Amino acid sequence: MSETPSRRPDGGDASPSPDGAVTVIDRVAEFRARLDQARAEMLSVGLVPTMGALHEGHLSLVRRATDECDIVAVTVFVNPLQFTSGDDLATYPRTLDADLDVVAEGGADIVFAPSEAEMHPDPTPAPATATAMTTGQFGGLTDVYEGRSRPGHFAGVAAVVARLFDATGPCRAYFGEKDWQQLLVVRRMVDDLSLPVDVVACPTVREADGLACSSRNGRLSSNERRAALALSGALAGAAALIDAGEHDPAVVRRHLSDAVAEEPLVELDYAAVVRADDLAPLDRLAGDVRLLLAATVGGTRLIDNVGVTVRTDTSRLVQRRSA
Repeated sequence: MSETPSRRPDGGDASPSPDGAVTVIDRVAEFRARLDQARAEMLSVGLVPTMGALHEGHLSLVRRATDECDIVAVTVFVNPLQFTSGDDLATYPRTLDADLDVVAEGGADIVFAPSEAEMHPDPTPAPATATAMTTGQFGGLTDVYEGRSRPGHFAGVAAVVARLFDATGPCRAYFGEKDWQQLLVVRRMVDDLSLPVDVVACPTVREADGLACSSRNGRLSSNERRAALALSGALAGAAALIDAGEHDPAVVRRHLSDAVAEEPLVELDYAAVVRADDLAPLDRLAGDVRLLLAATVGGTRLIDNVGVTVRTDTSRLVQRRSA
C-alpha cells in the first residue's frame, strides 16, 4: 500500500508513523479510493469505528481486525449527533496524536480522521442509508435503556455509522460488546438494508480490577474510580446468582439494583435482565441473556453488561467470553 502522506484534520501535512505503517486520511473521497484500490487487489478490508481516546479495549479490536483482514482502517471521529449533552460533547477527550500510537501498536494501516464538515456536509444530503435508519426505530431497539435515557443518541449513531460504511464499502466491521445495545442497532441496520458489511462482535476488555475499559474512565477521581467497581461487581454477583440456580429475572434485576445502591457515589440509571439478541424482557431466564447496567459516578456516565447462557437442561450458566 502507498505511504504517501495525506492531510491531517487540522489542515497540516501528516506523515505515516515512524515505522511507515499508518497513513492519516481526512477526506471521504480519498478514504474510499484507498479501500477500493485494496479490494481491487483482492485484499480484505477491516474497519474499526471509534470516537478516539483509544484504550486497551480499542486496541483489542484493532488487533482482532489485523489478525483477520489484509488492510485495516481505524476511524477517529467525535460524532456530535450522538451526544445529548453539549457539556458532554465539549469535554469528550480528543487525543489524536496518542490515538495514532495505539493504532500503530495494533498494526492497522489507515486512520480516517475527518472533520465534522466532511462527515456531515451541509447542504449535501446524508447517504440514503443514514436517512433511512435515522427515521426508523430498529424494531424497537432504540426505544429502551440507552435510547430512553439519551433521546436521539441512536439516530446519531446510525447516521455516522451509515456514513462510515458508505465510505468504506464491503468490509468486516469490529465493535466491542461493552456497548451491547449499540452493537444490536448496528447489526439491525446492516441486516435491514442488506449492507455489504460483516459486523464482528468483540469481547469487553476490562482493567485488572474488573472495571470495563472506557474513554470516560479518565474523568473519574480516585474515589470515583473505586466506586465505579460497583458496576462490574454487581454484574459478577448477578451472574453467580444465576449460576446457583436462580431463574427469576426480577430477583436477578433486584440484586443488580441493590448491589449498586450500596455504593453512595454511584447513581443507578437502569438495571436490566433481557434476551440477548433483541433486549426483550423475560419471564424466566433461558438461553442467551444479557445483564445490563448504566449509572452515573460523580457526573460521569458509565455502562457495562455481561452475557450469560442459561442451559435449561442442567440449570447451569456458562459465562460468555464478554464476561
